[in-house]
Amino acid sequence: MKLVRFLLFPFTILYDLITSIRNLLYDKGNFRSTSFTIPIIAVGNLSVGGTGKTPQIEYLIRLLRERSVAVLSRGYKRKTSGFVLLNSNHSSEDVGDEPLQFFRKFPNIAVAVDANRVAGIQRLKKEVNPEIILLDDAYQHRKVKAGFYVLLTKYGELYSDDFILPTGNLRESRRGAKRADLILVTKCPETLGLKEKERIKKKLKPLHGQHVYFTAISYGQVLKGSMPIAVDELSDYTVLLITGIAIPQPLLDFLSTRKIKYQHLKFPDHHQFSPSDIDTIQKKFEAISAPQKIMVTTEKDYVRLSDQIKGLSYIEIETQFLNDSDKFDKEILKFVEV
Repeated sequence: MKLVRFLLFPFTILYDLITSIRNLLYDKGNFRSTSFTIPIIAVGNLSVGGTGKTPQIEYLIRLLRERSVAVLSRGYKRKTSGFVLLNSNHSSEDVGDEPLQFFRKFPNIAVAVDANRVAGIQRLKKEVNPEIILLDDAYQHRKVKAGFYVLLTKYGELYSDDFILPTGNLRESRRGAKRADLILVTKCPETLGLKEKERIKKKLKPLHGQHVYFTAISYGQVLKGSMPIAVDELSDYTVLLITGIAIPQPLLDFLSTRKIKYQHLKFPDHHQFSPSDIDTIQKKFEAISAPQKIMVTTEKDYVRLSDQIKGLSYIEIETQFLNDSDKFDKEILKFVEV
């Protein structure tokens, strides 16, 4: 795979040229970016893959819970098109798994999907009139000029160490980090020390006033879904773990450190489970001969699987700040209160 990516390096140069010209034309005003008077916060990254956007959006929803909040996503892999304002009749196939997760988890907010973010914001303003809009995975969507940009980069896979597609995983040059109001290094080990934090900051080279924060993934201590038992009690079970996320390794590590026995069925990111997949899962679970067994999945996968598999439980995740959470909160609140 590394050899193939190396051989594709000429295409990386071409891709960099195209994206750089596009960004320059937006920066110079040759391409139009639409601004709105309503506070809009865009959460995104420079790279493809899982950097933890979903738990970060949820962190912002909780932080802004006293205000009227709407979330706008494109609805990745949905089968519908255009603007859709979520309601209780929608499935993950209609609107995508992440928007449906936001809708079910936070009943007091509005959630919509639209690949055209300008049109989506206009419809939200007309139909919901929220005080704040959160744009999910919209860092490269420059047709909208958000008022505040939160840039995520994953610990161990920093954008400063990466290359542009197809040689690397960057959607655009690392120069794009200059548009961020702040930078979050996500999925850090909870024991990350001050020396390592400083080393990472030097590699990222933030601009003056562009603060860098470090976060980890915090797993829920009680399963949700069909069997609401404490996670620590899973050591008495054999777990069939089902994942359809980009990077399941942190969850595997979490289970292993608690000496939980598991068998892992891994599917691609945002996988829409077919009847054949469900049959495979059921047969795999039936074949486990342990006296106590349980099917467990991620919160995102539960959105796609809960209607098809009975007796399924899931583990929640949240963003946990390792430094200066109060400072981060103040930056966000200062922006929305302007």
